[in-house]
Amino acid sequence: MKDEKIIYLKGNRICPDPIDGSLTIKNLVNEYFNGYNAARLKEICQLVSLKMSQPDVFIGVSLSGALTPAGLGSSCIVPLMRMGMIDYIISTGANLYHDLHHSLNLELLQGSPFVNDNELFENNIIRIYDIFMDFNVLTNTDHWLITTMAQPEFQKRMGTRELHQLIGKYADQVESKLNTTGKSIIAEAYRLGVPIYTSSPGDSTLGMDIAALNLIGKEIFIDPSIDVNETSAIVLEAKLKGKSGVIVFGGGSPKNFILQTEPTLQEVLGIDIKGHDYFAQITDARPDTGGLSGATPYEAVSWAKIDPETVHHSVVCYCDTTIVMPILVGYLQDLGIRKTPRKLCEKIPVLIENLRKAFLAENNSGDGNRNVSEVVKFLKETWKETKVFSRPK
Repeated sequence: MKDEKIIYLKGNRICPDPIDGSLTIKNLVNEYFNGYNAARLKEICQLVSLKMSQPDVFIGVSLSGALTPAGLGSSCIVPLMRMGMIDYIISTGANLYHDLHHSLNLELLQGSPFVNDNELFENNIIRIYDIFMDFNVLTNTDHWLITTMAQPEFQKRMGTRELHQLIGKYADQVESKLNTTGKSIIAEAYRLGVPIYTSSPGDSTLGMDIAALNLIGKEIFIDPSIDVNETSAIVLEAKLKGKSGVIVFGGGSPKNFILQTEPTLQEVLGIDIKGHDYFAQITDARPDTGGLSGATPYEAVSWAKIDPETVHHSVVCYCDTTIVMPILVGYLQDLGIRKTPRKLCEKIPVLIENLRKAFLAENNSGDGNRNVSEVVKFLKETWKETKVFSRPK
């Protein structure tokens, strides 16, 4: 009984000094975030700075919610990429679309949620809660995107990583002319070789602009299977060369996409590895509704998404991303965290080939859960019966 009591009472005493004018973000977090979600935020800051900052840890970040309209792209994501603390990104298409407003030097303004939206509509003003923009911000961005994506190099089958690289190349040129360098995620990712994926490429104005180009005969074809394989190849490389960490800002489809890499590798491809090693999530979603956005890392263990042996290195903070992200980035800056950028974009072809070899080797060994020859036999039989695998000429 005495030993149990000691275990429970071994934490640091809560007795902080009065806050004064010399306070740094590092000291604010370490000394004054002592309970509730403030304590969870401290745990995330310490997990990222102590564990994920190690050279052998690959870091994937997922982004959902309207983050770039609030300025978090240039203020937080760009610095994280420059620190080497983001190796790849899964984002909603909306975040990447609104990110381009900053590249193009189009204004997003502070407003108020307590307004008459009928009046905003009559005056061609768009509202994202308390952020306002002129309707022309959207039309000018669409004009630039459609003109850009009509270029010959876009006319092919590709994944969203290549799409965003190409857009980033043109955005980088625009930023140089407009003196907006460093204002957008997509251009900075191009410069640093950070892959960006969109889990639902049709679910944003980016997808709408591509659809418009398809209507007039342009042949941009976004293949999600390419993204599934590329992200899985990155995580396989992480597990073979070191460890895999994920930081989930929000939830939704990007969260699932960044976590499904592990079931892809284990369940579908039959490769003998375990789940992500480190997991941090900032969310306002509850777990008891059954939605993925609020699902805990312990639930993710049952799906093989998180390594059961390292799930204790997982933290969930129930808070607004717009509060947490600046504090986390400021904390890492105070500590002087720096890693060498991996520039994974240029390594993707090699990583895909490694994934293919691992899949074939695992399933031909007789030790895995499935055998490639049986899979191929099944596909051939299905093709004979339904022709679903035939391609129109």
